[in-house]
Amino acid sequence: MIFGRRRKQKKQEISFDEILLESSNLPAFNTMRMEGRIEKPIGRRNIYAVAVVFVFIALVFMGRIGMLQIVQGAEYRAQSEENSLENTLIVAERGVIYDRNGEMLAWNELDQSGEYGFPVRAYTDRRGLGQFLGYVSYPQKDTSGVYYRTEYLGRSGVEESFHERLQGQNGRQLVEVTALGEVISEGTVDDPVAGKELTTTLDVGLTEFMYDIIATTTSRLGFRSGAVAMMDVETGEIIAMTSFPSYDPEVLADGDDVALIETYNNDSRFPFLNKVSGGVYIPGSIVKPFIAYAALAENIISPEKIIVSTGSITIPNPYNPDNPSIFRDWRAHGAVTMRDAIAYSSDVYFYTIGGGFGDQKGLGIRKIDEYMQLFGVGEKTGIDLPGEVAGNVPTPEWKEEVFDDDWRLGDTYFTAIGQYGFLVTPLEMLRAYAALANGGKLLTPQIVLDREPESIDLNLNQVHLKVVQEGMRRTVIQDGGTARALERRDVAIAAKSGTAELDTSDTYLNSWIAGYFPYEKPKYAFILLMEYGPYANTTGAGTVMGWVFDWMAENRPHYLNPDEVEN
Repeated sequence: MIFGRRRKQKKQEISFDEILLESSNLPAFNTMRMEGRIEKPIGRRNIYAVAVVFVFIALVFMGRIGMLQIVQGAEYRAQSEENSLENTLIVAERGVIYDRNGEMLAWNELDQSGEYGFPVRAYTDRRGLGQFLGYVSYPQKDTSGVYYRTEYLGRSGVEESFHERLQGQNGRQLVEVTALGEVISEGTVDDPVAGKELTTTLDVGLTEFMYDIIATTTSRLGFRSGAVAMMDVETGEIIAMTSFPSYDPEVLADGDDVALIETYNNDSRFPFLNKVSGGVYIPGSIVKPFIAYAALAENIISPEKIIVSTGSITIPNPYNPDNPSIFRDWRAHGAVTMRDAIAYSSDVYFYTIGGGFGDQKGLGIRKIDEYMQLFGVGEKTGIDLPGEVAGNVPTPEWKEEVFDDDWRLGDTYFTAIGQYGFLVTPLEMLRAYAALANGGKLLTPQIVLDREPESIDLNLNQVHLKVVQEGMRRTVIQDGGTARALERRDVAIAAKSGTAELDTSDTYLNSWIAGYFPYEKPKYAFILLMEYGPYANTTGAGTVMGWVFDWMAENRPHYLNPDEVEN
């Protein structure tokens, strides 16, 4: 057997240059991966330092978790539950308000601004409706977003009077949200119930024209303000009602236009006042038809008896004969009967039948007061509008209380022609004139359509009433009548004008016109006041009301000829 011999390997030596032989390839190394570099082991000190940091962080997290779960766990649990399910208020829509012809006067619109989160109230752009409609205040939240007033609040006018009918019933909604406030789901628990609609008796087109014509006239002729209304003498429905100046209900509801609201507040003409029902004014001669009826009812005078007006009457002064009291007429009318005295508005005639003169007995202040009250003057009418006031018929008791003085004959004279302390609202006089027109029914004014009429039968003597009506017709058609501006071919009108002096220097006056139409079969009564104008002005309330009739003839002919509509 031959055995092989192991060859001994030869030891090789590596030089320093050979170790660095690959240094020429360094640019090919990926230095970001530590290629081409000599690795060194991590030292123990570094490992311990990193471990300490990790342990510290872990302890902090564990402490925080313990605080949230153990110490404050119940609080955050309750808060989490509240945040996850919110009970949200759904504000009900307010009822829509219409005029008698179906035109919307107040309604609801979506809040485009996102400021409110519920429907906002919108109002018609028609002018002259502020005092009638009123406005609303919106639901309100506190600084944390919680409602402290959950409903609209009616302010003034129809919005206040019929608030319960218009307001509706709010609903509730449950909203599920995340802790970050993100909405997950929504569900309605109680549906909101919208408020009920309300159809008013107002003809908004006629009302707007009345407002515009008063606004134009006051500006042109120097009056301060005005008011006008028209009533159905069978039902008491208010067909038109407006006061100048007025305001925009939407501006007050929104409350954003602070400058304009401040202008309203500082206006000396009182734009927030409903002058028809809430303003009292010296009536002047529009009270004369009622004084005439009282004199006939009390058998003070025959309607055919003649009284001569020479322009004044003189009453001796027993304390100073050289200084008699002189009561002047606005002109010398000559010989007049009762019908003529109404037509010409003779002050001397009504001084005489009111307080007596010569051999003619007078009513006296007690009877004047009694009959004015019979026709509802000096008391509220009962209209469904806030802020109504009552007028005042001056009496000895009133004078004693106000002036601490005795009643005199001259006070009775001035009261008989609607001066002195006599104050009325236009609505009081409108209702009284409606009673003259309908044969003696004193109506409660209505502002909601199709309500059952409410009235009191005054049991007037129809013969005496006819005399007064004929005198009012002569006022319009007879030469020298004080309401000739209302003579028309398309409708017969009965009316009485009034000029109430506001100072002893004959500087300012109130101009009135009141009456009814058609004369043969009355359907509507009207009243118009131009307040606090220059005494020398020749264009009065009668002329202004004539322009209203012109407009009705073209735009509302059914008012002038109601029988044609019924047939």
